[in-house]
Amino acid sequence: MGLFNKKSKSSVNGSTNAASARTSHSSLMSPPPTKVINGGSFNSPSVPDVSLPAPPDPTLDPAAYLRSIYAVRARTRLVYQRAKRNQLNHFIVDGSKFRDTADYVVSIIKRDFAPDYTSIPAHGRWQHFEAGGRPRIDQLLSSWPSTIDAQERTRRLLDLFLVSVLLDAGAGTRWTYKSKESGKTYRRSEGLAIASLEMFKAGYFSSDSAQPCQVDSAGLKLLTLSQLARGLQATPDTNPLAGLEGRAGLMTRLGDALAQNPSYFGAKGRPGHMLDHLLSHPTTTAHSVPVITVPTLWSVLINGLATVWPTTGPGRTIIDGVGLGDAWPCNSMPASPPGLPWENIVPLHKLTQWLCYSLMTPMQKVMKVHFAGTDLLTGLPEYRNGGLLVDTGLLTLKDGDMDRGLRKFRERAATKGQPSMEVVPLFETNDDAVVEWRAVTVGFLDDLLVEVNGILGLSGERKLSLAQMLEAGSWKGGRELAEVSRPNTKEPPIMIISDGTVF
Repeated sequence: MGLFNKKSKSSVNGSTNAASARTSHSSLMSPPPTKVINGGSFNSPSVPDVSLPAPPDPTLDPAAYLRSIYAVRARTRLVYQRAKRNQLNHFIVDGSKFRDTADYVVSIIKRDFAPDYTSIPAHGRWQHFEAGGRPRIDQLLSSWPSTIDAQERTRRLLDLFLVSVLLDAGAGTRWTYKSKESGKTYRRSEGLAIASLEMFKAGYFSSDSAQPCQVDSAGLKLLTLSQLARGLQATPDTNPLAGLEGRAGLMTRLGDALAQNPSYFGAKGRPGHMLDHLLSHPTTTAHSVPVITVPTLWSVLINGLATVWPTTGPGRTIIDGVGLGDAWPCNSMPASPPGLPWENIVPLHKLTQWLCYSLMTPMQKVMKVHFAGTDLLTGLPEYRNGGLLVDTGLLTLKDGDMDRGLRKFRERAATKGQPSMEVVPLFETNDDAVVEWRAVTVGFLDDLLVEVNGILGLSGERKLSLAQMLEAGSWKGGRELAEVSRPNTKEPPIMIISDGTVF
């Protein structure tokens, strides 16, 4: 805050609503199958049009609908529409700051990529592995014998990427990881990425000592809390990692989920065997390259990993006996009519989307897979993208919520070992303020994409995709603003209590 002038260049109400352009159906209606030209993918070889399936009908199966990728943008739009009228319950929206926010994102993108914007990679875990400019995944691929074919190479990368993404919850302000290979120290997402890569190479997740570079069900179920702590170099006093126990439980449940779904993950319960399922799926077509639809990948992740997410605990949402994962009641949603309790639930599915973005990359790079329907994916509703909106003054927490969050922070700071500097409001994951914040983040990211492309003068095939803007602008910009605004902790302007299992 205080980083931007107060002169209004444009209002959020005057920008094109990208969310409206991407989906026009109401929350209660299922549209017909969607025809996608060239798949809406990050890479664009010449392939025929692809039809996507319709979303589940929420009036018949609300749980299936709320767990679908289609529901995220459609449901969050209902909260975002209130934001555009400055009618949120927990935040004040200053539309005059929208252009300032877009200008800041553009400045980050120009600084790092101008004039070659086509070189911006899609948002994903691959880039975190390359922290410090070292091409670790390329080096990993080069270390394997040439006799290992492209399909098995891709399986191994999918093994690694899935575990690495699941371990990528907030690490906290004090945790660091010293690479055993380079001796350099890393923090946060990059630190967790490099730690998981080095653990993968050392066989932490494999039950086969002759093949350390794989993840399988038996290996995950053998992984203990103390082994995970050792691999992540986490210690309670000198190098505490937030949510360590939650991560250990997550790995055990992942092992169970992989074993319970052999049709997705093969007899050994390897994440990488989803490649075989995807390539042989009836919706997958083969042209010059394999064409896989995003809803097909989504169904593997949302169904195959369903038992990974806890169904008990603060605010866990269950409809018709089905755990919804990252979907929460929100008071800014329309009131639920009698018999339709699902109507006030907003699905976010941040981690499943982060998995989609991340797992597509190795399949694209190694197997030349083309993905149809990537426009269904949304911006990630997490604290870097959401923090950008707060730190630029576009969103301001209302006084009552600010006071409540600051009290929570001070209570937690009184606990031994908790940080007490650079005080910011603190909330539980299921707090209504957090759910509202995350929901409007999705809508603002859609509109920011339109504004950013307009400022950069990019149109047609030259336009940035949402995944490119996330990578080069909003996520990175949110992190850099946090580092400037809170240089000691580098935390976001609003903190969320994490146990390592809520995404």
